Amino acid sequence: MVRKLKYHEQKLLRRLELVSWEAAGGSLAEVKALRRYRVGRREDYVQYKALARTVRALARRLRDLGPASAAFRARCAAALLEKLYGLGLVGSRRSLADCESLSAAAFCRRRLPCLLLKLRMAQNLRHAVTFVEQGHVRVGPEVVTDPALLIPRAVEDFITWVDASRLRQKVLDYNQERDDFDLAA
Repeated sequence: MVRKLKYHEQKLLRRLELVSWEAAGGSLAEVKALRRYRVGRREDYVQYKALARTVRALARRLRDLGPASAAFRARCAAALLEKLYGLGLVGSRRSLADCESLSAAAFCRRRLPCLLLKLRMAQNLRHAVTFVEQGHVRVGPEVVTDPALLIPRAVEDFITWVDASRLRQKVLDYNQERDDFDLAA
């Protein structure tokens, strides 16, 4: 005979699906990456892994083309490298070897909270995710509340605080740059 479950045990079992428990969890490396980059949804990371795998396969195919198609290979490799450099996923436009070593972490590093940390607009990644979710950050004229937004290199310079943000006001007060007109409004 089995004893009756206590309240806290029942509560834990409501959240746990025993049938698909093994299939739901990822590998240890995946869990570490999710925690390191504060990726909220596992589906996002799975998409990043699939995209990185596709880019690596494309780079291998371009590398393995024969000498008869050298012009085509050079043109396609340059286009691929230009696209990945514009997205900020590779460091240079020179070598196709950079594409062959592309990982899901490169996509995670281009997420908005990671760039906030890089631009020193947040102290740590947890605060950066909170700032984005609360609506304190804008990219260009648009207020962004999704931390999964991937930022290309061209847009990276347009990441700022929202005009009505209390954080922006605190930064301006600290730097003694707050305008008197802002105080009246």
